[in-house]
Amino acid sequence: MSTNNVTVIGLQWGDEGKGKVVDALAGQSRYVVRYCGGANAGHTVTVNGERFALHLIPCGILHPSVMNVVGNGVAFDPDTAWGEIEALRRRNIEVGPGNLAISATAQVVMPWHKTQDQLNEKQLGEKKIGTTARGIGPCYADKANRFTAIRVGELLDEKNLIQKVRLIGAIKNRMFEALFDAQPLEINAVVEQTVQLARNLAPMIRDTGGMLRRACSEGRRILFEGGQGSMLDIDHGTYPFVTSSSVSACGVPAGAGVPPKAVGHVVGIMKAYTTRVGAGPFPTEQDDATGEYIRQRGREFGTTTGRPRRCGWLDAAVVRYTADLSGVDELALMLLDVLTGLDELKICTGYTIGGRGVEDFDPALLGSVECVWETLPGWREEITDCRRFEDLPADARNYVTRVEEIVGRPVGLISVGPGREQSLPHHTNIEGLS
Repeated sequence: MSTNNVTVIGLQWGDEGKGKVVDALAGQSRYVVRYCGGANAGHTVTVNGERFALHLIPCGILHPSVMNVVGNGVAFDPDTAWGEIEALRRRNIEVGPGNLAISATAQVVMPWHKTQDQLNEKQLGEKKIGTTARGIGPCYADKANRFTAIRVGELLDEKNLIQKVRLIGAIKNRMFEALFDAQPLEINAVVEQTVQLARNLAPMIRDTGGMLRRACSEGRRILFEGGQGSMLDIDHGTYPFVTSSSVSACGVPAGAGVPPKAVGHVVGIMKAYTTRVGAGPFPTEQDDATGEYIRQRGREFGTTTGRPRRCGWLDAAVVRYTADLSGVDELALMLLDVLTGLDELKICTGYTIGGRGVEDFDPALLGSVECVWETLPGWREEITDCRRFEDLPADARNYVTRVEEIVGRPVGLISVGPGREQSLPHHTNIEGLS
């Protein structure tokens, strides 16, 4: 069994900059694998000044000789995936059976899943979760329900696919009418669209689990690409304001079809501050001029939705918890340059409730905690041209070191801008980051 695999996960509420790190590591990997989530993820990679926003296709697609895998744990939207494939091809990026494999046992996101997502949020009103309305939750719900689910492998049997789409579509339309008094979907149009997408994608559908297990036994390097962030994990995040899959490193074996030991070296991605999209507790949020400064300087608007992100100081207690959860070996500290220009910086090192310290981290308590703050001096010098840790201003270096001390993990990589070249190797021994 190979031990040189790498898993990249987000340690906050998503949008940490995972795409850049995956891109850096992909060139030294044979496989890049998405194992969770769906088109609600948005990974941004900048290559030679050209920006790529990827939602379902793994970030390794920008590297030749990499096989990109959409694992069985993904909620796969054929419409979004095909649109993404066509957009990449228009930009002269090769995408096909030679470098993209889609698991036959992944779940298909259908148009009715997106409709249900929107109707659910509308009915909840002010208590809505704040989903991306991409149908991810309803798709996973049907996966558990089983008889109303469609697997990617079923796209290969056109006759049975048509029958199943008509059957499930009729059930969904009755449900929409009864529960939401909503207009029915045009099932003939859904059938036509699904069949065409199935024909387009058929050459890339295969048994990805078997492929990856063979790769493990042969010692080929696999890079597992997490979606969203660990605080959105269905089991370990700020439930119910979470996504609908296991997005921590704990989800890799089930979501990719590999043994637990295949997870390998875990790199936890974190911003130098904290953001979140949608509803839910956010102890370090700064709904003020500081938060707006971070939002504008960091261009904190959703890759998938375009929504402005909520912004605040770094919550190191969250990162410590999620790093422990996934057994993180090293950190990648992203967007450090965004903090330039602030006179002082704050880090949340822990919490109190009613004046008493909170010993054990519990996501369920985050709505009622008070932060324990530590204040550090900021810096004024722009750092986007720095290429070594030693090039950073002293206060920026001190900030990085303090993050390592509080979280209890080394910072392997520091990002000071979106470009591939704007990364500073620090305490890492991973090929591709060093």
